[in-house]
Formats: sequence, C-alpha cells, structure tokens
Amino acid sequence: MRISNRFEKHIVAAATVAMSAAAANAAVVTWNANLIIPNNIDGQYINVETQVYGSAAGLAAGWDLNPYGTSTTTMSWFAAAAPSGCVTGLGQGGTTIAVASLSGGTLVSAASTFGNTASSVTAGGWVLNSANYFGFRFLAAAGTTHYGYGVMTVGATMGVRTLTTISYESVAATGITVIPAPGALALLGVAGFASRRRRS
Repeated sequence: MRISNRFEKHIVAAATVAMSAAAANAAVVTWNANLIIPNNIDGQYINVETQVYGSAAGLAAGWDLNPYGTSTTTMSWFAAAAPSGCVTGLGQGGTTIAVASLSGGTLVSAASTFGNTASSVTAGGWVLNSANYFGFRFLAAAGTTHYGYGVMTVGATMGVRTLTTISYESVAATGITVIPAPGALALLGVAGFASRRRRS
C-alpha cells in the first residue's frame, strides 16, 4: 500500500511539473520556417511576427532579420533599426565578436548584447554540418520589443544554410531560453531509454 501511494504521488508530481513547464512555455511562438538562405547579396528579408519573407525588403513589409552573404566562411546579418538586432558576443570558444552561435540554455533578454555583423566558422564559432542557434530581438507591430532565437542549419560551408525554425516570446520584454531542437531531445530520450533497458 505504501509503495502504491508513493508511486501515485510521484505520478502526480511529474504531471504537475509537466503542466507547469507547458504553462511557462505557452507564450512561445514557433515558426517551422525551413527557409533556405541563398548564398547571395540579398539573402532573405524576414518578418518574424507575420512569417512573411522575400528576397527584397519591399517583399516583407516590416521585416526584422536579413541573413545574407556570398562567402563560404561567414554569413552576414542585417536587422531593422533598433531595437532590432541579433545577439553578438564570443563564438563558442572563439575570440571574435560576431553574431554568436549560442549554446543550449542561453537566455536571450534585455541583458544580451545586440548588433548587426557577421557569423563565422572561424575561431571556434559556428559549426559546419550542424544546427546552430542565434538570438535576436525585434519590434512587433504593436511597438513592443520581443526576444527570440532561431535554428540555422549550416551545411558543408557557411554558404549552405537553412533557417529551420524561429521561436519568440509573445509577451513583450520577456526573455526566452534557447532549448535544443525536438529531434535532439528525442534522440536523448531514446538514448536514456536504451540505457535503462540495459540496466534492467
């Protein structure tokens, strides 16, 4: 009887944590963009809120982000006037200031540093053949500032890139934490299940 009670309490506690996590993330808007960023001088102009994009500013009214560039080692970033911009800082283990390749768990908020510059695979920055995370802020149609992050999947060079997803906090002036892509979480779950099975 005691074991049963303990088990029930454990299930209730786990459900409460899950519901709390869902409530905490209820305001996060995610766009599965799967948007190829061409290796040219125009790139893509992207309106984060309306999910409209195009190869020229006039094709995406109120655009917020513009990843572009013809290099195979760097990608340039342009953003609308402040308070827009991408999170800048040291690349992972790098020494140059650039649009940072953020680690999971990074908080994008008013405390972050924002700007318009390049992202690079040099100096331990962005990783080839991998999903890279970048942070940004943008001005919504309501005139409020919002924080978000995106997943940019880079191929064999920085000239091969796809903006996989964009997520942002719909509550103005609220920070957002970079979390691993669902695929990565699923793989971790499978690995954990396999290890549990082996120990059984």
